[in-house]
Amino acid sequence: YMGQLINDILEFSRMSRQPLNKSRINMKNLAEKIFNELKPEYGKRVIHYKVNDLPTCSGDLLMVRLILTNLLSNAIKFTRIRETAHIEVGRKTVNNETVYYVKDNGVGYDMKYEDKLFGLFQRLHSPKEFEGTGVGLAIVQQLVHHHGGRVWAEGRVNEGAIFYFTL
Repeated sequence: YMGQLINDILEFSRMSRQPLNKSRINMKNLAEKIFNELKPEYGKRVIHYKVNDLPTCSGDLLMVRLILTNLLSNAIKFTRIRETAHIEVGRKTVNNETVYYVKDNGVGYDMKYEDKLFGLFQRLHSPKEFEGTGVGLAIVQQLVHHHGGRVWAEGRVNEGAIFYFTL
């Protein structure tokens, strides 16, 4: 655990200082590829995974990959209480801006704690319930902000969560 925590802190620190190496990113292909790479995390669990039609974006491929990997990994982790997990990656347009999202039917969270959600080392569940170091969402926020975007979430206890971001 301590080794993983140190690695996560180093990654958090390193990513904030990296210059953006922007290119066109096929978000649909990237989301599908990452989910397939994460299959060992969920083994034989039943997960209905859906990637809607996503527009390409301009961003740093390594950073956007890390954003999606963290969000999808969390969705897989926090849906393990479900007999059948539902995870969806999609987009909506709000005020002419593309908003990407990762939605799940997992444990969710109480919205009164939303100010803690993206904080470094902030955990809403105990390590005994769900593994992790409390760094993943802080990295997501940092990378989204590095792209000039925003990140936010909506959740309901025992109903799931939706994480939104713009780039």
